[in-house]
Amino acid sequence: MVQCKITVLKTSLNSELAHEFCQDEVTPCTLFEEGQEFVTGLEKPEGFCDWAWNDLLRFISVLLTGGNFSEDIFQGWMKDDKTMIACCTDGIRPVIFKLEKVED
Repeated sequence: MVQCKITVLKTSLNSELAHEFCQDEVTPCTLFEEGQEFVTGLEKPEGFCDWAWNDLLRFISVLLTGGNFSEDIFQGWMKDDKTMIACCTDGIRPVIFKLEKVED
């Protein structure tokens, strides 16, 4: 069975932007911890951020349906054609994920 392993690589905070645009004090995303892992198909893992899931789903769909990120328009982009690095679209406190196609 083909699945996708999602690993949280980095949580970050654009503090200058947070200070300029946010009403309250902001911290890095509290939903994820660096090193945290999820294994899934096309279903959102329990406890996973809805916004982040929507951002990652297009990449996960490519991996799970036989596509990759080392050919066509992504030629030369990723070293491993079963992997993609992606992030959520939160410009203040983005989370960076490693997506890997895994097979049982």
